[in-house]
Formats: sequence, structure tokens, C-alpha cells
Amino acid sequence: MSSKAALKWPKQISASFVEQLIRAERDLQKAVLIFDAATAEYSKGFRHDHSTFGVMISRLVSANQFRPAEDLLNRMKDEKCDITENIFLSICRGYGRVHKPLEAIRIFQKMKEYECEPTQKSYITIFAILVDENQLKMALRFYRYMREIGIPPSVTSLNVLIKALCKNIGTMDAAFRIFREMPNRGHIPDSYTYGTLISGLCRFGKISEAKELFREMDTKGCSPTVVTYTSLIHGLCQLNNVDGAMGLLEEMKCKGIEPNVFTYSSLMDGLCKSRRSSQAMELLEILSSKRHRPNMITYSTLIHGLCNEGKLREALEILDRMKLQGLKPDAGLYGKVISGFCDVCKFQEAANFLDEMILEGISPNRLTWSLHVRIHNTVIQGLAAQSDPNRAFQLYLSTRTRGLSIETKTFDSLIKYFCKKGDLHKAARIVDEMVLDGCVPDEGTWVALVSGFWDRRKVREAAEFVNLKLIDRFVEAGSEFES
Repeated sequence: MSSKAALKWPKQISASFVEQLIRAERDLQKAVLIFDAATAEYSKGFRHDHSTFGVMISRLVSANQFRPAEDLLNRMKDEKCDITENIFLSICRGYGRVHKPLEAIRIFQKMKEYECEPTQKSYITIFAILVDENQLKMALRFYRYMREIGIPPSVTSLNVLIKALCKNIGTMDAAFRIFREMPNRGHIPDSYTYGTLISGLCRFGKISEAKELFREMDTKGCSPTVVTYTSLIHGLCQLNNVDGAMGLLEEMKCKGIEPNVFTYSSLMDGLCKSRRSSQAMELLEILSSKRHRPNMITYSTLIHGLCNEGKLREALEILDRMKLQGLKPDAGLYGKVISGFCDVCKFQEAANFLDEMILEGISPNRLTWSLHVRIHNTVIQGLAAQSDPNRAFQLYLSTRTRGLSIETKTFDSLIKYFCKKGDLHKAARIVDEMVLDGCVPDEGTWVALVSGFWDRRKVREAAEFVNLKLIDRFVEAGSEFES
């Protein structure tokens, strides 16, 4: 897109006009072209100021385009354009959002180099990023540094400090000491202070103390927020007090506090764990009717609950609904659905979902390895037990190709089935692969093999298998002797 083809520029433009154009353009690359075109069109009459630079940097940071954003920062310096604190902080917050706190510190440290003196706001922003990213030791060191250089405490900074201390049960008492001391130092705790402490107490199962603090809020004139209510609701659900949690939901509605997705998700989790998935389904409909978009956690919670209650049809309906919203099931969710089908001996359907999972490109990793091994082996064993050898064998081959471990029980089930059906070639192949994998066939497997060969008068092959068995026993005995 050339600047002249895309826009008919007026004879004169202002920074506010260019800023408006950049904000209105949804496509980031086109917004960049507009930004560049403004100076190209008016090379002698227009220069970007901190407002147009700032909005362009903000757009780039929102799209995680950090390097181009920093390039614009350098350009501002070269063009001797005033760089405001907010421009630096937009980049810092962007790095914090993508979990790169050290990069946020790097940008913060460059502020003086660009002749921008950081204020208390900048220090608290970096402190909050470190706490949010659980860099607690670094955060507390940074807070001590703030105090050493004369940054005064404020309600905002103390709230962040309390949040840091509420992340570990061992420092909760310290958080409360600061909280109780705040009024004596002229800092009145606000709703955020109370909410942070209540969230911390709920995280460690101290629901009674959290409820006391919740009641104290009202006497201090602090109104609970949706976050405060959600923390309490989540805590009650963790203790299986779902009715108490539902009571809090009604209370917050009466006070005009609108529950959010996390509120409903916490309640749905509690209901599902109490085997009340039908009520959880009702909450999903209420959530959707309020035009809240259920998230991955919401759907996963409900699908797990429905599968645990054997309501597979309803679980699949929710799965389809989730896909229509553009959310992709992960290995855990597929695993739950597959296990649900296995629990009711519907191994064909389970195998279909295994195929779908593979087509979606969901591969085993360090966290999901054992899940993949378990569901693959369970489905193969089930297919073999239901006399579907071709599907079982194909899935067995696929499982080996993907590098997943085959359990001894899976080998045994396939060998015994193929021996029973007279497919000794496949049985022998599986035995070879079983031994190569370091699994030792049990006595029942050997009997099935020898019987299969004997029944077909293949006496020589039967003798060879018996001989192999004797050799294995001899090696096994030798290993025991050496140990």
C-alpha cells in the first residue's frame, strides 16, 4: 500500500489527525504504513511527536512486536522527541504480559539514558510485574531498593507488597502485620487490600478467616469486588461447600455485582466435583445468556464433570460447542473423553477420538507423556478384547511409530488374540517386538503361542518357542544368581 494510493492527505495535518488515523486502522501493518507515510508526504512540514510515537508504540506492543517498538523508541531519541514515562511503561507492561520480567527491568533501566526520570509510578509498575510473575525474591529486593532511594510507601505499593507476601503461607502473617499497621502510617486499606488478603487466605484453605475479613470490609466502608466474591466462592468450592458458594453468588447479584467468567467457572467446578453437573450446565446457559464467553477452563471443567458422571452425550455436545467457539481441546480434554468411552466399553468411539487427537497435531510432551501412554494402551486392549484385531493392530503400530511405550498387558492381549484366531505371523512379530522392548511374556502368553503352533501341527516352531522360553528362564536365573 503506497501512502498516496491509500490516503488522500490534506494540505496540512496535525499530530492529533495522524494519531486518529493510526487508532482507526485495525490492521497493524497498515497502521505502520500510515505512520511512515505522514512524514514521507510532509517531509518538510510534519514531524511525529510523543503522542503519535506513543500510540504507534502501544499498537506494536499490543501485538507483541517489541523490537519494532524499541526501534521507534530509539528513533524518538535520535529526533530529540520528548519521551514520556507512559511510553516506557507501555513497553514494560507488554513484556510483563508475555512473562518477560527481566526485559521489563531492562527497559526501565534505560529511562534515564533517554532523559526520562522515572517517578514512583514507574517503580511500582516494575514491582508489580515482578510480583505477578512470582519473582518474589527479586521483587522484595526491588522494594527495599525503592525505600533506600527514597520512594515513599503508598497504598498502591503496600498493596503490591501484601500481594507478594500472600503468595506463600509462611509470609501471610507478615502481610497481615503490614495490613494492620497501614492506618497508623496514614495509609487506609482499600477494597484491593482486603481482596488480596482474602484471596491469599482462600488459596491456603483458611476460609473462616477469609469470611471474617470479608465481614470486616463492610464495617470499614470497603465494597467487595467481583474478584473478592470469586475468591471466596472458589475457596468454598475447594472445601466442597458448594451450597455456601451458591449463596454468595445470590448475595453478589443482590448487591448489583455482576459475576464474571471466573466466578461461574469456580462454581461449575465445585458443582461438577459434587456430581451435580446438571446444575453446572444451567450455569453455563446463564453465563452464555449474559454474553460472557466461556473460556477453556469453563468448558474443561464441565466436560470432566459430565464424563465422570457417565454423561458422554452431553459432554460431546459441550465439546462441539467449544470447538465452534474456536477453542481447541488439549490432550487432557481428549484424554478425559477417551477414558469416558473406555469406561463404558465403547472402544471404537474411543479410537475415533484418538485419531482426531492425532489429526489435530496433539503430540505427547513431557507433561502429557503418561496420559498418552495410558489412553493408547487402554484403547488397544479394549479393541482386542472386543474382537476388533485390525483396528487394535493398526493403533498398536501407530503407537509404536509415535514412540509411546507399549505395556506388557497390551502385548499379551494382542498375542493371545492373534494366536486364538490363528494369525501366528502377527503373534510372532509382536513377541519379537515385545522382547526387544524389554518385556518378558508371562506363562499364559507362552501357553497361547505354543498351543497356537501345536494346533496347526507346526511342531518345529513350537519347539523353538519352548527353547526360547528355556533360554529366557536360564538368563533370568543367572541374573538372580549374580545379584
